[in-house]
Amino acid sequence: MLRLVRNQFRGLTGCMCNLQRSHHHKSVMAIRREDVNVWERRAPLAPRHVKEITAAGYKVLVQPSNRRAIHDRYYEKAGAILQDDISEASLIVGVKRPPEDKVLPDKTYAFFSHTIKAQEANMGLLDDILQKNVRLIDYEKMVDENGFRIVAFGKWAGVAGMINILHGLGLRFLALGHHTPFMHIGMAHNYRNVSQAIQAVRDCGYEIALGLMPKSIGPLTFVFTGTGNVSKGAQDIFNELPCEYVEPHEMKEVSESGDPTKVYGTVISRRHHLVRKSDGVYDPFEYEHHPELYTSHFRSSVAPYTTCLINGIYWDPHTPRLLRRLDAQKLMKPSKPSASVTEGRPELPHKFLAICDISADTGGSIEFMTECTTIEKPFCMYDANQHIDHGSVEGNGILMCSIDNLPAQLPIEATEYFGDRLFPYIWEMLPSDATRPLDDEDFSPQVKDAVITSNGKLTPKFEYIGKLRERRESEQILKKSGMKRVLLLGSGYVSGPVIEYLTRDAGTQVTVASILLSQAEELAAKYPNTIPVMLDVASQEGHLESLVKDHDLVISMLPYNCHPLVAKHCITKRVNMVTASYLSPAMKELESSAEEAGITIVNEMGLDPGIDHMLAMECIDQAKADGCTVESYSSFCGGIPAPECSENPLRYKFSWSPYGVLLNTISPAVYLKDNQVISVPPGGSLMEATTPMEFLPGFNLEGFPNRDSTIYADAYGMESAHTVIRGTLRFKGFSSAMSSFIELGLINTDPCPMLEQTASPVSWKELLCKQLGLSSSVNNDSFEEAVFNQIGRDEYRMQTLRWLGMLNHEPVPHAATILASLTKHLEAKLSFDEGERDMIILRNDVGIRHPTGELEMKHMSLVVYGDPNGFSAMAKTVGYPAAIAARMLLNGELNTKGLVLPLTKNIYGPVLKRLQEEGLQVISKSTLSE
Repeated sequence: MLRLVRNQFRGLTGCMCNLQRSHHHKSVMAIRREDVNVWERRAPLAPRHVKEITAAGYKVLVQPSNRRAIHDRYYEKAGAILQDDISEASLIVGVKRPPEDKVLPDKTYAFFSHTIKAQEANMGLLDDILQKNVRLIDYEKMVDENGFRIVAFGKWAGVAGMINILHGLGLRFLALGHHTPFMHIGMAHNYRNVSQAIQAVRDCGYEIALGLMPKSIGPLTFVFTGTGNVSKGAQDIFNELPCEYVEPHEMKEVSESGDPTKVYGTVISRRHHLVRKSDGVYDPFEYEHHPELYTSHFRSSVAPYTTCLINGIYWDPHTPRLLRRLDAQKLMKPSKPSASVTEGRPELPHKFLAICDISADTGGSIEFMTECTTIEKPFCMYDANQHIDHGSVEGNGILMCSIDNLPAQLPIEATEYFGDRLFPYIWEMLPSDATRPLDDEDFSPQVKDAVITSNGKLTPKFEYIGKLRERRESEQILKKSGMKRVLLLGSGYVSGPVIEYLTRDAGTQVTVASILLSQAEELAAKYPNTIPVMLDVASQEGHLESLVKDHDLVISMLPYNCHPLVAKHCITKRVNMVTASYLSPAMKELESSAEEAGITIVNEMGLDPGIDHMLAMECIDQAKADGCTVESYSSFCGGIPAPECSENPLRYKFSWSPYGVLLNTISPAVYLKDNQVISVPPGGSLMEATTPMEFLPGFNLEGFPNRDSTIYADAYGMESAHTVIRGTLRFKGFSSAMSSFIELGLINTDPCPMLEQTASPVSWKELLCKQLGLSSSVNNDSFEEAVFNQIGRDEYRMQTLRWLGMLNHEPVPHAATILASLTKHLEAKLSFDEGERDMIILRNDVGIRHPTGELEMKHMSLVVYGDPNGFSAMAKTVGYPAAIAARMLLNGELNTKGLVLPLTKNIYGPVLKRLQEEGLQVISKSTLSE
């Protein structure tokens, strides 16, 4: 039959060959290496399948693998190209999931994702796939019109599982004092091929037929659940023993008086053990639609007469369980002692000895199977009385084998078998373009209905996965009663201090929601009462809404443009909110809605803005109380590397993405100086507005204005001030070095096709030649002279470019824009090394005119160093203010409704005091003049 099907495949291939050749440039397929599990030696297609694909004019890439059971040479002989780089492929097929960091964007992938039940272990992968716009085809959901899987390893799971449990029975019998013929059978992977394994089973069967089984063991009975490929594969191995199949109702008789020279088997289907709770009748149609109305009597009608259960049924949470813990306790009750038993010929402690759960469905139809075993450690004993597993075949309990990758033990046969079933559908997968709408693809129902993600979203059929996740998250979040619940959006560098501060109170629980689940999980592992969840605010608004609903307070550490969306849900659900970002016009529009909802939204509660506001208002309010007027205000703040870590031309390092820092260099600025409004136009003039900062001279600082400073004359209530400036601090040299990027046109957000992922590699020299209108073949001296002229013949700027490797053939990172490429380059060159630390410097200078006519200059300096083994300075000075504000809201200390800034004493008073307790010490000095 298989030969006939294969010949049909070949005919189909021949007919399609010429048609498909024209799509060669789009239809490159890759077989990825399996790299998640050391035992995974299978492939989705065998060399003979690849040969037919390449013969049809397709290019097939195969990642080399010494672990793969079928040697690379056979794939190469079939026409495949062996190479690690598979980015050219539009279709990438594998067996199991790839690591998240190896998932390529905008591709069609096919593999077993194990996500359809919202399995927690694979939700990070699913999130990554959605983020990268991957079209995921899951083999598990490729079914025929009757709902039966058509692309699976099922048979070989059954074969391997049966071989393993026969081996396990030999070990268990030995532990109970019996040498049996099963000792001749090894684990499935110990055989070169299945034929060798079958021969070992036959040898065992031969000895059983000779009557060499210990008589005190009694007749052996095996129960197979299900009638699918898994069960049939297990039965194929069982059939090599001297076996007799009986009906389920005959199990009691054969288990008590059966022939010891044979083994007995029965196959259990739904009709044998499922009955309606109300009247004991089984209605197959009703069960399909309402399984919750049914129960199973397997525990009483079949299990007591079973030696070994081979479980291969799919379980759904609505369906009855086959066995529960209570059932296992009953099945472990000792047998009635026999008169013929002696010390050397012991009887079994109980009839029910072993379970091979091939379904490997944790907490499923076998309730007490809560963790899978592995190929390395295939067996454990479940002691139902103590409800524990112990990794041995000795002691009390039921032998359990529940390996979840059984076919990997017979990799060659499994690959051939699986490939035969997948191969007919490869032809329609090949033209798939993940950037096109799913409906534009010419997929059969078998393939289309197996597409879990496409175009950055779960497909309609699988949107339930998101709901399952939300329900599970909600249950986890609400599990502990009486807790104050905080939703922290973002898991970046400032989130650590927020969580650390809030969870000092045992009655506070923090949910960290991040697009990077691994980061959230790392934070949750460090702090008590912390729950990690994955959330992409931009694309999962419904999920955001459900999370907000379950919390008492939201802290948003997301980019500022995300805050309005978060705030709208906080307003709808009447949940307070804290953010460290500037109050944007979009947030300002929500003021009346927040007031009407009766909630508080605290904005600008970080360092700058945040601590700078509070220090300013503390000083200004006191001045007014003393009858003084404010004549000038200057505030400069910067996050920079500690001096000993600043040995690079920019005198700067990045602990987060440099994108915002770079983009800010071409921003405009406005400030007031001696009653004159000074405007700095956008496009690069900001770096020319840099001036030396004379305070704290040991740090050798420079500063440039930031945004529109003039609005703070009204905000701070200092309308009389003739000078108002807020700015950014850097070490001297920063602005000059940054100017070189501006002059060369590198702060450019326009799309750049030559730098896209699919483009050929480009060197910095080639890119700069393009920017300067030079031929890429220009000699090096002429090239450097042109660059030198473009940057104003500034030697320091030239040294900066040279130090950064931007005057040679070093490759430019692929990205959508030149600025994005520069961001990646600087992130790699100027990141903090292990053991290095950052620092922040905040300096406020306030000129106060006393009623006596004296002018007092108040100087407030905050210098904070990061801890190489703890929080960075920036994390502390942004995170702690936000956390303190959150604590005040949770404790009812802050009751002002609507949009709130930290400009009033009821906020800045307690916050500054508590920041001092966290070690953030402000040094204040004054100078007087006439």
